[in-house]
Amino acid sequence: VEVIALSSFEANKKQFKEEVAQLRQRISDYFSTGGRLAGDRQGVVPASGFSFILQQIWKAVKENKDLDLPAHKVMVATVRCEEIANEMLKQLKSDKVWLALKEDVKAGLVPGFGETLRSILESYLSEYDKESIYFDDGVRNAKRQQLELNFLDVVRHAHATMLGHLSSKAFKSFKIGLKQSLTDGEGFAESVRASKRSCMSDFDRGCEGNILLLK
Repeated sequence: VEVIALSSFEANKKQFKEEVAQLRQRISDYFSTGGRLAGDRQGVVPASGFSFILQQIWKAVKENKDLDLPAHKVMVATVRCEEIANEMLKQLKSDKVWLALKEDVKAGLVPGFGETLRSILESYLSEYDKESIYFDDGVRNAKRQQLELNFLDVVRHAHATMLGHLSSKAFKSFKIGLKQSLTDGEGFAESVRASKRSCMSDFDRGCEGNILLLK
């Protein structure tokens, strides 16, 4: 632990400001080279947001305001978590596997579509969690929920297209089954019911593998 003594603000305001500026630069340099805060990191601001909070604290000092460090912690968490979320969203939109999957589903049914899509989305959510883990829990979780919604907005059309293919397949299966039942001499009403049960069962199984429940 290093203790730094500063000049009296009342006695020598100019020197005090110079020394604070120098200290601020030393701390910024320390964190920019990978330094970490000691102690329980859950209760402090991560290094990636430390420079920003220093600027805000110094601004409050210059304006002779009372410092509200918890409020600064939330403010930094809001800014950084939003930046991290925006970066994850940007990376998803340019992800080569996602772009290929989106193109493939335009042509027809894609085996393993739901599993592949969930894997892509969860990998970016996991990266968000890793990058934001030391920020305020309330802010971090709120931004994560918004990120999930933004992800779903990006993939919604492709997902709907896949469900459309499953629906078309089920309807085709219904018509084939109904025709076969009538050819076999089954009654019309019973043929319709049996064909409907069969095609709906197939449709439900297909949808189960394409439900987007993110972790």
